[in-house]
Amino acid sequence: MKIIKFKPNTKFKYQRKILIRNLVLNISIGIHNFEKKKKQKVRFNIEITTNPNINPSKKDMSTILNYETIVNKINFLVKKKHHDLLEELAENIFDVIFKFRLVKKVKINIEKLEIIKETESVGINVSKTRL
Repeated sequence: MKIIKFKPNTKFKYQRKILIRNLVLNISIGIHNFEKKKKQKVRFNIEITTNPNINPSKKDMSTILNYETIVNKINFLVKKKHHDLLEELAENIFDVIFKFRLVKKVKINIEKLEIIKETESVGINVSKTRL
């Protein structure tokens, strides 16, 4: 009987994601006149997939994506102007997030929490991938 030795497979495939869950902001959004006059609560859930080939290092902060920075940039974006559509807001958030070179893919879920009384929320779910 011949004994076969297997070489251990030391290759891995990583996928790193930054998660921002249930960020609720009071923002100006909507096409209706009453929406332009009064801010409403909107919930954001964002999943950001980063480049798995760049190893995170606390010595080199450009190797990580700081979720606090992303939240602050979204806060700034929604305070800066009124957005007519959730889709427009999502595209503006994509623009902000994809400025970071580590980002490969972004999934955004945006929900209006107070617009239709009979629902908990209404919204959109959009994803975009860097090619």
